[in-house]
Amino acid sequence: MAGRWSSRREVSPENSRLLIERAHEELIGGNAADPRIAQIRPLVADSWRRSLEGLVGAEALPPLDLDDDELEAYRRAHPLSGVMDMVRGLLLPDPDSGVIVAVGDAAGRLLWVEGDSQVRALTGDMGFVAGANWSEAAVGTSAPGTALALDRSVQIHGAEHFNRLVQPWSCTAAPVHDPETRRLLGVIDVTGGADAATPQAQLLVDATARAVEGELLVARLRSRATQPPPRRTRTVRTPETTTLRVLGRDKALLEVAGEGHETVTELSARHAEILLMLAVHRQGVSAEALGEMIYGEGGGDSIRPELVRLRKVLERTAPHLVPASRPYRLPVPLETDAHHLISLLDRGAHRVALSAYRGAVLPDSVAPGVEEFREQVRVALREALLSEASVDVLLAYADIDEGASDAEVLTLALSMLPARSPKRAGLVARLERLEA
Repeated sequence: MAGRWSSRREVSPENSRLLIERAHEELIGGNAADPRIAQIRPLVADSWRRSLEGLVGAEALPPLDLDDDELEAYRRAHPLSGVMDMVRGLLLPDPDSGVIVAVGDAAGRLLWVEGDSQVRALTGDMGFVAGANWSEAAVGTSAPGTALALDRSVQIHGAEHFNRLVQPWSCTAAPVHDPETRRLLGVIDVTGGADAATPQAQLLVDATARAVEGELLVARLRSRATQPPPRRTRTVRTPETTTLRVLGRDKALLEVAGEGHETVTELSARHAEILLMLAVHRQGVSAEALGEMIYGEGGGDSIRPELVRLRKVLERTAPHLVPASRPYRLPVPLETDAHHLISLLDRGAHRVALSAYRGAVLPDSVAPGVEEFREQVRVALREALLSEASVDVLLAYADIDEGASDAEVLTLALSMLPARSPKRAGLVARLERLEA
């Protein structure tokens, strides 16, 4: 751990880790009168109670509120985008500092998560990734969410987290305000080992938040001095978001959400295959190529009448998706839950990705293009977990169909378990059955 984060560490407030864990279990179990709870820091105990009242799960994964395209567009427009270089310079001068720095918006959604690559890989398993919602309402007590809830800087030590998945980590966070209106803009968080929640860390994070607010004010004043009078702008309608759900489903669901409405349409197996191939091949494909993806060689003639029928369905349910021709292509990008899964893997959110995996892509389809994409998704999931996932995530993968009979997965999980882990016997027995 770099010296920046490690000097003059104080122990967690007057309570041992075991006391805090026991008090947490009593509160979760409904015994709010247990005397140990009274010994917990009031800030933490109050946050635990808010988490319980909000029905937050003690092992809940955070929701991913922003997909890749939404995240990129939102980051570009967010007021804190222009100060990220300052945040990096103040909090991440050393790429191997042993901590990660997250910057989120006022709703608790993480927009940037950067820093030590090893820590990022480990925290990604609990969903601490860009786009995820880390408000108290989503994951309970944590430095970023609780700092936003209280509108003040907060430190949360290990077992003080409401969510058990987060308890190996400690964190310090401070809110950031608009320098003129004092409106809450977001939060800056440092997460790592125990040294990420020292008095020194809190001073540094608080100072960074104040420096950011000062930089925002300076930039705003400079802009006003050089900017011409604003022109009138017209309101642009928020576009509809459309998702094709194909994981574990033979008949895909097409979900369309817009201003004040949401529709869900179950597609036929053939229409699901065609729409998935158009979503995968966004640049467009010829009739012959699309026909081969669906029917095999020589399928070009068969695809045309099916596309006519698909167009009629889409004209009623999602007119913005009606395919163009020459080449066949979708006029707007279509997100799928399979692409969303791959995005989670790319962000290092292995546990969240595994939770989002509902099964193989259109599992009963024999369309050549679908079979190829199904295998790509399967391999991407397996390889990401084998190369980067924690033992808990590997064990969870071994409990689903894809991993249950995978000897390499079982062997790797066995090698990662402690020598006295009670889970070792079950893995050994499963491996022996596979080898028999």
